[in-house]
Amino acid sequence: MSAKNLWLSAAVMLLLFGNAAAEPSRYRAQPERARAWVIDGGELFLEQAGKPRRAVALPDWQWAAQPYACAPDIALGPRGEVIVTSNVLPVLWKIDPETLRVSVHRLELDADTDKDVGFSGLVYSERNGAYFAVSGPHGSLWRIDPLLRRAQKVGLSQSLRGACTMSVQRQERPSVFSRLCVRGESVSLAPDQRSAYVQPAGCSSNAFALIGGSR
Repeated sequence: MSAKNLWLSAAVMLLLFGNAAAEPSRYRAQPERARAWVIDGGELFLEQAGKPRRAVALPDWQWAAQPYACAPDIALGPRGEVIVTSNVLPVLWKIDPETLRVSVHRLELDADTDKDVGFSGLVYSERNGAYFAVSGPHGSLWRIDPLLRRAQKVGLSQSLRGACTMSVQRQERPSVFSRLCVRGESVSLAPDQRSAYVQPAGCSSNAFALIGGSR
């Protein structure tokens, strides 16, 4: 899909769902399927044009309420699957894009196993074929394999404590480094994705952040 079509789809989604999704904890548009996902009032909802808002139950979903922590996040996978986080546990819920069946994925952490690690930001990187997640309370960054089995901690040049959202940066020029945008800071991943350098500024909203990000 071209950038122009992405912007048009996003505009349509905002018109369709803007009023219904006023001030949710999280909002994720899925324009290619003409729908949106919303975390609102402690529940996950599916919104579709011309249909009532539909609650989607996530088995054993646990998370800390605001203002004590950033809300859980919603990410879109490479095949249209929807991934929902907990902000207190390393557990992900995956929603099948066709059947809407929910599966639960408990991640094996390679570090910080003595901590309550949850994820306040989640995004899929097509370039790296993996998800990246941030834990706001701990300021840590994690690489999650596409099968949602393991989470590997990424070494950072400085903490990302307090981060609530993240997105993949558009790269205008070829580079060996993949870049994420976390709380307005540019995070450059090393080629092996085991470490990353945090720059205090250098990223801003773009088409991908608008369509895939939280409001």
